[in-house]
Amino acid sequence: MTQVPSFLNKFNFILYLKIYSLSTAMPSTDADIIALLNNASAQINRYFAIFIFLFGVIGNTFNILVLAQKPLRSNPCTWLFLMSSIAFLVSTLAGTISRFLSTWGADLTNTNQFLCKLRIFLVFGSMTAGFWLIMLATVDRWLSSSINTNRRRLSTLKRAQRGAILVLILSSLLQIQQLFCFEANLTNTPLKCYTKTVMCGIISDLCFALITIACPLFLMLIFGLMIISNLRQSRARLQPTSVTVDSCVMQNITMTGSDSQSQQKRMDRHLLIMLFVQVIVLLIFTMPMAVSKLYTTITRSNVKSALQNTIESFVFNLFLLFLYIASGMPFYIYTLTGGQVFRRTLLNLLEAFIRKLMCQRN
Repeated sequence: MTQVPSFLNKFNFILYLKIYSLSTAMPSTDADIIALLNNASAQINRYFAIFIFLFGVIGNTFNILVLAQKPLRSNPCTWLFLMSSIAFLVSTLAGTISRFLSTWGADLTNTNQFLCKLRIFLVFGSMTAGFWLIMLATVDRWLSSSINTNRRRLSTLKRAQRGAILVLILSSLLQIQQLFCFEANLTNTPLKCYTKTVMCGIISDLCFALITIACPLFLMLIFGLMIISNLRQSRARLQPTSVTVDSCVMQNITMTGSDSQSQQKRMDRHLLIMLFVQVIVLLIFTMPMAVSKLYTTITRSNVKSALQNTIESFVFNLFLLFLYIASGMPFYIYTLTGGQVFRRTLLNLLEAFIRKLMCQRN
């Protein structure tokens, strides 16, 4: 037999070493990706969460101050917007503070059972109330835009207040289960303060995905389409009329009534725009979190690699911050789409504050 040259044996040995080194390099590559994602998650939770905290607190505080003014709060729709802003402020405070505190190891909700359960109850309870209050505002717009007189009469401030109280009570009762399901100091979960069992996770996630997000958003879209139908029917019923003005007095009365109706129509139109834009924004920023929570819970018992767990945790934390962005958006939506009524009230409030501040200095 012919012998294999020695240089070929050396070449085969070197090739074997190369293949072996490449095969053993994969874990180190995964470790690099894991370290990169963990670092990115920490930076996002530290700086992006602080931005969302300021963004949400400032926005909802201004919203509360503006909508609480007498010209606006007497309207049932704006009153519901006011209550939803209060609910979203609570969810922002309860949710975002722990996010950036966790990056410094100062988040007590990760280790303290009482604080863990209380934070989750406040976050989910207030967010559920906020979504359903906006849904009630959509129902109010549908009633007020109806061509049926009896339906329009149902759009009253007293009914809106009763509906808001009912929503707050039901939201609190619905989220009581979070007090039993969530526990601190957990491992192999996206957060240390998380559901302690798979069954608890399924119940909590289904409650959040369906009742907190999907159902109110679906009803908002349905009533939004019904509002559009009402507006089309109203335009179809409008017929031009000729009015003969016999005196200056009658002309002044007609002009005054026309101005009042025109102002009310403008306000209704801007409220409708505010509502539609808010529904779209809520849909965009909240549905990813609902899907992520359901996926995490359904696959919780599956055997996953360290890299897969890290990726899922990173995505979960990112979508969680998107959820808090939705809570802080209403003020900026109202400012851009609320027309002169909202912006004028905001400017008057700022001017009054500046005057008061100047008087105190003098």
